[in-house]
Amino acid sequence: MAVPILGAAQAASAAYRAVQGAAEAVSEGAGFGETLSRAVQGAIDMGRSADTASSAALAGQGSVTDVVLAVSRAELALQTATAVRDRVISAYQDVMRMPI
Repeated sequence: MAVPILGAAQAASAAYRAVQGAAEAVSEGAGFGETLSRAVQGAIDMGRSADTASSAALAGQGSVTDVVLAVSRAELALQTATAVRDRVISAYQDVMRMPI
């Protein structure tokens, strides 16, 4: 039972570090587009790492715990990207509804 809790804590910690890194990049003068690009690339990298861990486990070279952690991280990154996309679309629609 401790493994899922530990995995969730590690995934939350990784998400927190990613947000902190994005905030530091914005404060250092990096543009919004560059920060968003890095976040998307990080989500893609997490997906690839989940694929690699799954393949290694299927080949008998990895552990199930590593696969679960990698897939959890990738799932969290995808959910975050979807939430950000929904917020950007909502903001765009609000701007388009504004009277001129």
